[in-house]
Amino acid sequence: MTEGTLRYDARDGVAILTLVQPAKLNAMSYDMWDALPDAVHKAEKDPAVRVIVLRGDGDRAFCAGADISQFGEKRSEADAIRDYDTVVQRGNEALQNAEKPTVAVVRGICFGGGLGLAVSCDLRVASTDARFRVPAARLGLGYGFSNIAMLVRRLGLGTTADLLLSARIVEAGEACSLGILNAVWTPQEFETEAARYVERIARNAPLTLKAIKRALIEIGRPEPDVAAVDALVAACYASRDYREGRAAFRDKREPDFSGD
Repeated sequence: MTEGTLRYDARDGVAILTLVQPAKLNAMSYDMWDALPDAVHKAEKDPAVRVIVLRGDGDRAFCAGADISQFGEKRSEADAIRDYDTVVQRGNEALQNAEKPTVAVVRGICFGGGLGLAVSCDLRVASTDARFRVPAARLGLGYGFSNIAMLVRRLGLGTTADLLLSARIVEAGEACSLGILNAVWTPQEFETEAARYVERIARNAPLTLKAIKRALIEIGRPEPDVAAVDALVAACYASRDYREGRAAFRDKREPDFSGD
């Protein structure tokens, strides 16, 4: 039986991917991991979408990690473990390599695989009631090289070592100081401010966002494809949006970008 779903909504230039399994604090089932790449690709292909948001259903949790109740079936034998880990990696990599900016919008618990999902996004914003943890060392789970390497690239060696080795809970304020978060707001202002933050990104020039995203992706690769980034930068300068941006600046008005 399918447990948990990944809901897709798109409006006002934003694709919202919602992790839905509130009874288990939005823990990721195998099917949810498996559905994530297709949802990201759907957003990438939609010309109206400029930003991809990942969030949890409700206000209790972003994601409590992988659904441990499935481990007996999905993560016990060697072949099953490899298959499960591959599906998780594909989900994380879909976010990491998305052509469009990705933002994790976090309330409540963000543990284990949930933290991995959040860190796979380009940006992370949270409510002050958010809590972060990687409890693998308390569960006897092994964390694969690619997962640890991704955390080190995004958070640094010291913060990654602290999170993994201590398995402690980190509150939102400290998470911001550690570089895990980009912005934090109180629960009362969170929805408004998070939406405003995402909207600010969505109003920017799509071709510029795409060029920046490709540069961020290539920086993390052993042999970056600089030519691919340069081509996207050149496309920005040749675009209608570049002319529109200059005209808007001159006229002291909001630019109307079209992605052309």
